[in-house]
Amino acid sequence: MTKKIICFGEMLWDVFPDGEVAGGAPMNVALNLKQLGMDVEMISRLGKDEHGHKLKEFVKEYGLPLTQIQEDEVYLTGKVIVNNADKENIKYEIIEPAAWDFITLTEENLGVVQEAKALIFGSLGVRNDQSWKTLYHLVHQPLLTVFDINLRAPFIDFYKIDSLLGYTDILKINEDELEILADFFELKRGGDLAEKLCRYLEEEYPIETICITLGSQGAMMYQNGQFTRHQGYKVEVQDTVGAGDAFLSGFVKMYLEGKKPQEILDFACKLGAYVASQKGGTPKYSLEDLEKMR
Repeated sequence: MTKKIICFGEMLWDVFPDGEVAGGAPMNVALNLKQLGMDVEMISRLGKDEHGHKLKEFVKEYGLPLTQIQEDEVYLTGKVIVNNADKENIKYEIIEPAAWDFITLTEENLGVVQEAKALIFGSLGVRNDQSWKTLYHLVHQPLLTVFDINLRAPFIDFYKIDSLLGYTDILKINEDELEILADFFELKRGGDLAEKLCRYLEEEYPIETICITLGSQGAMMYQNGQFTRHQGYKVEVQDTVGAGDAFLSGFVKMYLEGKKPQEILDFACKLGAYVASQKGGTPKYSLEDLEKMR
């Protein structure tokens, strides 16, 4: 039996001007992995409210188990106010506190992580110390760790980021996060900044693979001192919400299947582009839909 992939962090509602859409990067990744046929569970926390109930019903439509999704008696299910006037530069207001700030370590979620193949997490999900303590305990378990750094101002805590990098096997960042990290590590500008950052991270942390998404320009992957690049797929963008999460889902699937870097990037870019061409962060699709893209 294939070992599980565990996604840890926020589950919430993205509140657009014209309605609410289920979201949260770890949840988006989990739902995409589920559609890709992977065995995945979500560790998160929802409020004991109508929005929490609706989120549970939503993820059940994808077949995602609810076993590790906790319920909070005090704090409400998370919300993000989305300004999508500029489709290429969407802005977010992440409401706090929210139920996912208070994910608690339990024997059950510790057990599923200990038996899992991989753990996927971000930095936003640990903005509160309660969820931070839980994740910090989980990343010490012997499994593949995937850090989707997902920097969201003002919730950027470099102490936590530095700590998590020390337990990261695969790191995924985007162009903006590349520059923020380069500044934090005081890397000199000029030349190939991506190369400077990757080589620095490789020297300072136990990271095996670094993936940098480049928006409409595709993505690059750094592994064993070598870069692999992919130009991406050109699509008519509906919105970019969830495109990076879909990319990571495709990346993880192909990585776990032992594919070569170019194959990994090709599938990940294809999936990310497909989601960007659809409305919402977790459109339903089949592998046949992806194969139609050229």
